[in-house]
Amino acid sequence: MDLIVAVSSNWAIGKDNDLLFSLKTDMKYFRQNTLEKTVILGRKNLDSFPGGRPLPKRENLVLTHDPAFAREGAVICRSKAEIMDKIADQDPDRVMVIGGAEIYRLFLKDCRRAYVTRIDAAVEDADCFFPNLEEDPDWICTSVSEPMTENGLTFRFCIYENSACFA
Repeated sequence: MDLIVAVSSNWAIGKDNDLLFSLKTDMKYFRQNTLEKTVILGRKNLDSFPGGRPLPKRENLVLTHDPAFAREGAVICRSKAEIMDKIADQDPDRVMVIGGAEIYRLFLKDCRRAYVTRIDAAVEDADCFFPNLEEDPDWICTSVSEPMTENGLTFRFCIYENSACFA
């Protein structure tokens, strides 16, 4: 499985259960990398989507500890083990972790690649952060796009590989 995330220069990913940035190019990148795949996400992340609805044209596996939680169009899982069981027979290239912060931390070591949009702006008052892959010796940046600018923000698409998964 892989993951996809957009981070600020200080690895912030959210504030008040919302994204920090709205970049059409990044949304298109997210869509092209998740469409027709299984996505793994947390309940809070699902609740932040428009209408709290699962992403269309994807199998949405939602991890929650709330035994009463249900959402039409989503497969509700109560543990990491349950999710791992559901994806055991799937092609790992067809499974993408999409957050939020707790879900990223829970599945980070299981991911082979991280598709990271690095936005050249720090967000000091953010309340959700992604682990800094530059400080993790297992993660190696293998690809960086040319810089792009949108809405006054410069960003790059980076791909990191988890060397522990390819050893």
